[in-house]
Amino acid sequence: IDLTGTWTQPVPAKRRMVAGMQLNADGTASSVNMYTLVLESWKREGDKLILTGKSVGNGINIAFTDTLTIDRKSTDDSLFLRQGTNVQAFGRLRR
Repeated sequence: IDLTGTWTQPVPAKRRMVAGMQLNADGTASSVNMYTLVLESWKREGDKLILTGKSVGNGINIAFTDTLTIDRKSTDDSLFLRQGTNVQAFGRLRR
């Protein structure tokens, strides 16, 4: 599947609010409604999605790299990302 685009999921306890990520064709990335998680770049290596950025909060910036497995049940409109036993489900935002 093509990962470029905006992928979001509902925010628990916040009705009608979504959060997620924008993955751009040039390898840059940005967060959607996640103000303490600043995504900067992404790349795909096989079934892995590698996200880099900074966690910001309380005046401290911590750089991170997350490697997530793209689940085989992902489609052009649904993205399932696995990290250990945790699975996050995202939908493609269509405009």
